[in-house]
Amino acid sequence: MSAYTDLVRLLRDDAVSDSEGKPTLKQRGEKAYWYAARRVGTEMRFFYIGEDGAETRARIDQIEALRATAKERQAERSRLVRLLRAEGMTPTDRATGSILSALAGAGTFRLGGTIVGTNAFRLYEGELGLRLPLGGVANTGDIDMAQFEKLSLALEDQVDPGLAETFSTLKFDPVPGLDPARIWRWAQGGSGQLVEFLTPAFGEETIRDLPALGVNAQALNYLNFLIAEPIHAAAIYRSGVLVQVPRPEKFAIHKLIIADRRREDAGNLKSSKDREQAAFLIEVLADDRPDDLRRAYATAMNVGPRCREHIANSLTRMPDTRSVLNGL
Repeated sequence: MSAYTDLVRLLRDDAVSDSEGKPTLKQRGEKAYWYAARRVGTEMRFFYIGEDGAETRARIDQIEALRATAKERQAERSRLVRLLRAEGMTPTDRATGSILSALAGAGTFRLGGTIVGTNAFRLYEGELGLRLPLGGVANTGDIDMAQFEKLSLALEDQVDPGLAETFSTLKFDPVPGLDPARIWRWAQGGSGQLVEFLTPAFGEETIRDLPALGVNAQALNYLNFLIAEPIHAAAIYRSGVLVQVPRPEKFAIHKLIIADRRREDAGNLKSSKDREQAAFLIEVLADDRPDDLRRAYATAMNVGPRCREHIANSLTRMPDTRSVLNGL
């Protein structure tokens, strides 16, 4: 866990030191965000660094020192990745790693993109210092990405290169929906990898725009609970890839919600997988981070009667997990 924490810290240092330009603070409503301001041609461009906070300010104060030690950090990241592999931490597979690396390079995670779904579950191994369960509970061929629509509008920055170009380079093709002009899914020929973009809904679950990422997204209810206050994580690929995932306690409770929302057709494995992931994380978190788990559970129960119903329906099938939550 110490090596993993060091790797995430070094990756976060790189994220700030790679931002060329003068650090500038901008107020957006109730929140403030840091940008790197630099001239591009005849215009001033503002490249998003991150939300204002103590950690971001500390890194910005040391930005020149960070830039001077970039090569040393690269070598140390590689050493830490080798150490984590040797200690048995599950690396990100090559296909997924190449996609996450390309998304990170374009600025997807810098601009608030958050991995949700099973690929986020797999990344909790380092965060929580645990071994993933064996079997299909941690297997997936999909990468689900989410971002708040309001954040995407507020940032006034965009991925570069555009994600359509990034996906084309990776041999992904758009998957047309009911409206062929609005694309929120891409599929990679041969590998079977699928990348989907999602955003929170507050009522009607329609297709929305995410201008910062330059894509459309499927809006889903209860997603706002999941992706609020995300955390950084390191994908173990090459010398590490800095990504963003939901807080593990929110992920666990959200799985209880969506497990009941899925269609209960015969042979539906996704609901079962949701419950398995929730049960595994809730058992771990009840011992390791009970206060965080208690808070996430209480927050979800206060969302509304439909949310409470979904959670209760899932827990009816999970008596051991229900006992754990009731004992918090």
